[in-house]
Amino acid sequence: MRVRQRFTITGQVQGVGFRPFVYRIALDHGVTGSVNNSSDGVLIEVQGEAEQVGGFAEDLTGKLPPLARIVTLDSEQQATVNGEEGFIILESTRKSGNSVLISPDVATCKDCLDDMRDPDNRRYRYPFTNCTNCGPRYTITRSIPYDRPQTSMAEFVLCPECETEYRDPLDRRFHAQPNACPRCGPRTWLTDRDGRVIAQGDDSLRRLARELANGRIAAVKGLGGFHLVCDAGSEKAVAELRLRKHRPDKPLAVMIPDMDAARRLARISPAEEQWLSGLQRPIVLAAKQRPFPLAEDVAPDTDFVGLMLPYTPLHHILLHDYAELKGPDAALVMTSGNMSAEPICLDNGEAQERLAGIADIFLFHNRDILIRTDDSVVRVNPASDEPVFMRRARGFVPAPVFLPVKGDTVLGVGPELKCTLTLTKGDQAFTSQHIGNMSNLETLEFHNEIRAHLEDILQVEPKLIVRDLHPDYMTTSLAEELGRERGVPVAALQHHYAHIHAVLAENKFDGPVIGLALDGTGYGEDGTIWGGECLLVDPATLDHQRLGHFARIRLPGGEAAVKEPWRIAQAALWELGIREPGAYAWPWLDRFGAESRFLPQILGKGINAPQTSSCGRLFDGVAALCGLTSAITYEGQAAILLERAQDMDETGAYPCPIKSDDPVALNTLSLVAAALDDLEHGVSVGKIARRFHLGLINGLTEMAYSFAMLMDIPHVALSGGVMQNLTLASELPLALRGAGLLPLVHTQLPPNDGCISLGQAAWGVRKLRNEP
Repeated sequence: MRVRQRFTITGQVQGVGFRPFVYRIALDHGVTGSVNNSSDGVLIEVQGEAEQVGGFAEDLTGKLPPLARIVTLDSEQQATVNGEEGFIILESTRKSGNSVLISPDVATCKDCLDDMRDPDNRRYRYPFTNCTNCGPRYTITRSIPYDRPQTSMAEFVLCPECETEYRDPLDRRFHAQPNACPRCGPRTWLTDRDGRVIAQGDDSLRRLARELANGRIAAVKGLGGFHLVCDAGSEKAVAELRLRKHRPDKPLAVMIPDMDAARRLARISPAEEQWLSGLQRPIVLAAKQRPFPLAEDVAPDTDFVGLMLPYTPLHHILLHDYAELKGPDAALVMTSGNMSAEPICLDNGEAQERLAGIADIFLFHNRDILIRTDDSVVRVNPASDEPVFMRRARGFVPAPVFLPVKGDTVLGVGPELKCTLTLTKGDQAFTSQHIGNMSNLETLEFHNEIRAHLEDILQVEPKLIVRDLHPDYMTTSLAEELGRERGVPVAALQHHYAHIHAVLAENKFDGPVIGLALDGTGYGEDGTIWGGECLLVDPATLDHQRLGHFARIRLPGGEAAVKEPWRIAQAALWELGIREPGAYAWPWLDRFGAESRFLPQILGKGINAPQTSSCGRLFDGVAALCGLTSAITYEGQAAILLERAQDMDETGAYPCPIKSDDPVALNTLSLVAAALDDLEHGVSVGKIARRFHLGLINGLTEMAYSFAMLMDIPHVALSGGVMQNLTLASELPLALRGAGLLPLVHTQLPPNDGCISLGQAAWGVRKLRNEP
């Protein structure tokens, strides 16, 4: 019996070779019909004998292309069509409202690498080689459907050979929108910092490799923006890059040619290898080999190095040429092309202007980057082999997080630091790439760019805007202004509740939880600075309660204390009653001069010394007390040094008891007192650091267990920037499980403030649903 079936498929099904895949399986099963891209998704009609159509339907979900991802698949019977011959691919159609996902940018596939390595292939050493299984997507897309006129490749007219590939459904470059070759596609050129061209085409990459080998610093246009690049093996080049970029200590990412080179630099686990060599190719933090063969200044504060493998044809060619000059251990620093706190540079003119004080030479190309996107950064949790994201961007955005409920569109504008934004559509939450610290107009403009772009490609308008509770955040002003302009209500959600709602959204968890939100700073409901919080969060009813918190300490000098942790150490000693010069631990403060001698007065009078329950500040204070640092140059530096200092053979733990205050307080000052006592008795910093970590884990577990038993809630949600600490990320969930609890953790977004916008948006969807 002949039947006709119509399939409507949504998800990541455009720009991933889905139509030629459908065409091939239609030929395999001898069915007739058609397939086309539309704003509703991929529309397929097939006709044939019932057995043929059934076989087609089975292969449709069972033999997907590598990049395809089906979210929904609806099918319905249709009336058969007389006289239909063959199976055809129709032109794309477009209408308002989209039900498709743009694929993230993905790494160059093996077939394209083979083309580039074949001297007889017209794409030999061509830095923009791609096919439907690889290459740029999100960063070159203006709108949906994902067709060439809607990308930055629109200006490049296909040559006859590329046109033939593009039109042939059996070719892997069929409707590969960035398809190009040296005859018709983008090109590269190399200039000095004054804009004078010094090499073009293939010679520009060979010349770039030579200049880098000679110690020069380059700005290189890549996939989602510019990188600043130098020889990772040269102490002099790395030091000069740090000096010019104003980045004295923060670790720098390193690109190496292949996995063999990666293993010579770091101890790579199987899970880390999968991330390094997979489709997304993020920066992976891996444990350094010792002796470390690169410049120690690449990552001076940590025993980990951020590695990534080439993910574009341009990178493959550059690393190949560089390895020919420097040998198998060739490695290049490849860090974001920006000054600290600014967005990554996007186009050629912007890079020439903003990076002229850093780069000696510039590698440009003429394929426009429409959406600036930084590299993603992950580390692997050794206890679970799950990723812990430090930054989520290239390779992952704009893949959605699927929510447990559907609702109207909500915009979460994010926090001040490590900002992202999130827009929801139905049961999907689209969290943007890392935007950065909202401390300047350039980042504000970037935020607005991404919001407008996501609204356009998703064809949505928010019915609610959610912001942080902090009145002075730039995102707060942005949300209020946007709400007034559009006549859309604006709601505020406290920072740490947003953290917990984010981890619940990732886990599609509907029930109440005990939440442990551990970070540096968040404006609290009582006007103090929160950061070490035990919370009750019920996503269904939106009930929130602060159950407990860390012992409060003061921040003498306010923001100055965040940058100078010795102030926090002195404030902790003050809280412990150690207030007079001459007592142990005060003499070391003498090196800070008169300023340190004024702190007792500041603390005593509470002048410019706000209270905080922050977990991050606790780490800062203990690190300073141990003499690991007195001032920091980037966020989290003191905590990184304290984690690194641990003697992992130590098994002792400092006491960290619960105090029955209102709300309950975890007496984290007892950790400081124990560390101080050990310092007095000459115990090594390594043992102190390990005892501190273990004591904190025990205290958190006891607090979570107490409330879990009291409230009959077994699930504990973990979030906040401190959960990027590998010790806590791996050992705290194990301790909670050991106590019979069920931890929920982040695996799709960073636990740091990069997840806040997701929590805001997920909460907002619930709020709209719950309103009468």
